[in-house]
Amino acid sequence: MREIACDVAVIGAGTAGIAAHAAATRAGARAVLIERGPGGTTCARVGCMPSKLLIAAARAAQDARAAGQFGIVVAGVRVDGAAVMGRLRAERDRFVASVLSGLERIPAELRLAGSARFADATTLLVDDHTRVAARSVVIATGSSPGVPPVLEAVADRVLTTDTLFERATLPESLAVLGAGPVGVEIAQAMARLGVRVTLIDPAPAVGGARDPEVAACAAALIGEALDLHLGATVEAAEAVPDGVRLRWRGPDGAEGHATVERVLAAAGRPPNLAGLDLARAGLDRDEAGLPDFNPQTLQCGSAPVFLAGDVNREHPVLHEAQRQGWVAGGNAARFPQVEAPEPWPSLAMVFTDPEMAAVGRRFEARAAREWVIGEASFADQGRARVMGRAAGLMRVYAEPDGRLLGGEMVGPGVEHLAHTLAVALQEGWTAATFLDRPFYHPTLEEGLQSAVKAIADRTGGTR
Repeated sequence: MREIACDVAVIGAGTAGIAAHAAATRAGARAVLIERGPGGTTCARVGCMPSKLLIAAARAAQDARAAGQFGIVVAGVRVDGAAVMGRLRAERDRFVASVLSGLERIPAELRLAGSARFADATTLLVDDHTRVAARSVVIATGSSPGVPPVLEAVADRVLTTDTLFERATLPESLAVLGAGPVGVEIAQAMARLGVRVTLIDPAPAVGGARDPEVAACAAALIGEALDLHLGATVEAAEAVPDGVRLRWRGPDGAEGHATVERVLAAAGRPPNLAGLDLARAGLDRDEAGLPDFNPQTLQCGSAPVFLAGDVNREHPVLHEAQRQGWVAGGNAARFPQVEAPEPWPSLAMVFTDPEMAAVGRRFEARAAREWVIGEASFADQGRARVMGRAAGLMRVYAEPDGRLLGGEMVGPGVEHLAHTLAVALQEGWTAATFLDRPFYHPTLEEGLQSAVKAIADRTGGTR
């Protein structure tokens, strides 16, 4: 067995792992990167980028159908499913190739292929060919799609985000189990591309919305294009000649059913921890096997082991995974001296149409009784009406003294509005400070300005 000594060993070459290796190297450490494959990051291969390519195609189809409101006549819209999926994979492969090209710039002797497992807290065995002795280890093994037990009987007709984008064409019909960000994005995109879609989730809201007003608005808007069942639990699935027959029970106890060509399991991505032999690393773990870790330093207890990216379930989005990689890699290189940078304001987005976003403090009914809440509707927002996209709602939260806390929104362009609000939160702005900034007319940003002005009016901060 080959022996390698290094300062930092990084397990996993996804977004967090690549960032951790770069941070450790920048800190002067000799860092080894271990990847069992397939490489290319979850985002590029099966996550952010292929899903956004599907959404872009759906948006093009929807824009063509909606052109009549502007006096533009489109004779007919025909979706070529094979062409949609062909472009998706071609562009996806470009993104993956770019990631792999970056990995190839790491010296070959510092890249190991295979599955790593702990022999002890600082010794890793890579398959049966290499023993790695490190001063510290970063676990950045990511996550994989989970399939609910109820679907085991029809497993050969179940898709996940790891397999969906490999289809040659679009299905005729699709049931999506899980109305979280991934599920609702794909469900709406498929529906707009002509697929008959049934979306089912035991949760009461789409896209992870917590503010009841925003959640109700989002469900009404997104439910226009598909058969939406919230608060419903799938109780049975059976194979039938033309696909899968599902049976579910709704929140009122009523039973529902549908027969679809395929089922997409989009109810979560468990962390990739199996096979690591974490017990040999001496880490304290919870009932699900996740090591106990500090969410700011990412260190597991007092051990020289750090947990970064989707594997820790803290913030399973790319920008957070990248930052966590930088933090974990830097701390691994400096161990035992570690740093605990201040967390960024929470920033979550759902790329439906209209888009959804949540920034900063999430809605809690009990806490909200003490907040000042500013609200603005996109139904009356000037730029949204000009664009023919006048639908949606935003709610911004603040302390009684006007200090901004966060907000939730559904509407056109909220991916940009959410960034603006996130900066305001990170800078500690009050409503008055926020309003003392330029807002161009006519823009969607004026809708956010209106919501914050409603707070300022109630907290004495209006200029």
